[in-house]
Amino acid sequence: MSPGGRIGPATLITYLDHLERADRAGAVALAQGLLADGCSVADVLVDLVAVAQREIGRRWLSGSWSVAQEHAATHVSELVVDALGAAVGAPHRGHVVVACVEGEWHALAARIVSEVVRAAGWRVTFLGASVPARHLVSYLHQSGPDAVLLSCVQPNRLVRAARMVEASRAAGVPVVAGGPGFGPEGRWATAVGAAAWGASARDAVRLLAGPLPAGTHTGPQPPPDDEYVPVLHRRRELVRLALAAVDPPEATAEDVAAGIAHLVDALIAAARVDDDRLLLEFVAWQEEALTARGGRRLLDEVLAALERALAEHPRVAARVRHARAAVTAG
Repeated sequence: MSPGGRIGPATLITYLDHLERADRAGAVALAQGLLADGCSVADVLVDLVAVAQREIGRRWLSGSWSVAQEHAATHVSELVVDALGAAVGAPHRGHVVVACVEGEWHALAARIVSEVVRAAGWRVTFLGASVPARHLVSYLHQSGPDAVLLSCVQPNRLVRAARMVEASRAAGVPVVAGGPGFGPEGRWATAVGAAAWGASARDAVRLLAGPLPAGTHTGPQPPPDDEYVPVLHRRRELVRLALAAVDPPEATAEDVAAGIAHLVDALIAAARVDDDRLLLEFVAWQEEALTARGGRRLLDEVLAALERALAEHPRVAARVRHARAAVTAG
């Protein structure tokens, strides 16, 4: 640990070693030792656990770690979050609800936010991964929290995030958005009606300390032409057509279908916030993952199939064509 209570590179390397070996006892002991040495819960969870999780994601993306290794390491970090949460005292502030966007199963970041906010004195209800909008609004009416903290890791979930924000605002509860799914610096958070966006759990604590706009029905609206709506209605058909066009081997068909579904969702989200950067950045991410696994050509074939299938939606097809040109140029 470096001076001033900050967690240094050597500590991160040691923690990552525990994760690589799925050594939960060692990871928990290291985290608890940092607390004993004067680090705060936020220090350990934000500067160690969250940073390590980003490195885990990088290792999976590069192909140096398998899905099984990533899952095992994530589970160890979840146990660390649990252990540190047990040390938090009684709440003395208001009530906030933390939830992941429907379809979003990466819940560790939201768990970290929950415990950091709880350590700051708030009563926190963590609703978990993949919360349907209708279930969220029902809970909000029952519990009447001061705010919703909404986590979105993947930008292809933004349409569902918009539904959850709208439901929260209709219940009179402001939403603080968080996670890379809302874009760099949260560029798409206000486009879907969020009151604010934070890059980290510390930002969530800071934003909750200030006034947040009350929920209303007058927030940002979808693009005037609603070009994303017909594509959203055709989502399953588009996935089926693209999958049939590339005809993957049976052993990989399920994974390819899931990847195509994510890509279609990213296309719909780009149309919803009217920003091609969302699709281009998502395609670049998929290209990196596929290239690491020897399948870059597959992405071009999928995009070509989607462009053909969307001929009757020229503006959306143009977005796909732009993304395909970027892949070809790369």
